[in-house]
Amino acid sequence: MTIVGWHASHEQIAPSRLLEAVRLADELGFDAGMSSDHFSPWSERQGESGFAWSWLGAAMASTAMPFGIVHAPGQRYHPAIIAQAVATLAEMFPGRLWVALGTGEASNEHITGAGWPEKGTRTARLLECVDVIRALLGGDEVSHHGLIEVDRARLWTLPETPPPLIGAAVTAETAALVGGWADGLVTVNQEPSALERVIGAFREGGGVGKPAYLQVHVSWAPSQEEALAIAHDQWRTNVFSPPLCWDLDQPSHFDAAATFVRPDDVRRSVLV
Repeated sequence: MTIVGWHASHEQIAPSRLLEAVRLADELGFDAGMSSDHFSPWSERQGESGFAWSWLGAAMASTAMPFGIVHAPGQRYHPAIIAQAVATLAEMFPGRLWVALGTGEASNEHITGAGWPEKGTRTARLLECVDVIRALLGGDEVSHHGLIEVDRARLWTLPETPPPLIGAAVTAETAALVGGWADGLVTVNQEPSALERVIGAFREGGGVGKPAYLQVHVSWAPSQEEALAIAHDQWRTNVFSPPLCWDLDQPSHFDAAATFVRPDDVRRSVLV
């Protein structure tokens, strides 16, 4: 079944305006919503980055649509805290929440001062976080000693049914791993051949029969020229593939890297 949803881009729009927009999206018949979870925007021109988890409670209370949130546990957030946040939302809004877990980006995680691990370590840390979050949502008391530390954690407020834990991936290598542990996949638009490899790797890695969600960036305006100008102003950094988009840690660094990105280059990653 195809679901057409709406994305809350906290990097671009103030939380109060996003709340107005999501109410309108619900009224107009969008099937679902999804939220980013960033500490900083992708560009200084975007200029926003509200706290997604408090906004999500308001959005779900104001609409009837299900919601997902794309999140990186393990550095900026301890997995037990995220499990508690997930359980609280799922208890208040049964059957309306899913959470996509990924390894994150330095632009959000560097604020802890803990250093930015290489990709293999981040992947191992994510898998530990998934196990901890899933066990806590299942009602277990959890102690864990590894790349993350957990001491006798237990969630006292639980939903009747734990929400799906989706895996976030933009490369085929990550998607293959996600297929083995996640309840579904979320990825972003890219060249069709690359997207086919990501979806295929997810299926081959264990994702057969599981849902796949695609985030598509669309720039709409009354004219093609205006739509392209908006896309170039707001999303020219979308043209960068991993590991660059994982490893830059300041909006100004993304802006510097995108200095020579032309408007027509943006068409590769944004539908205009």
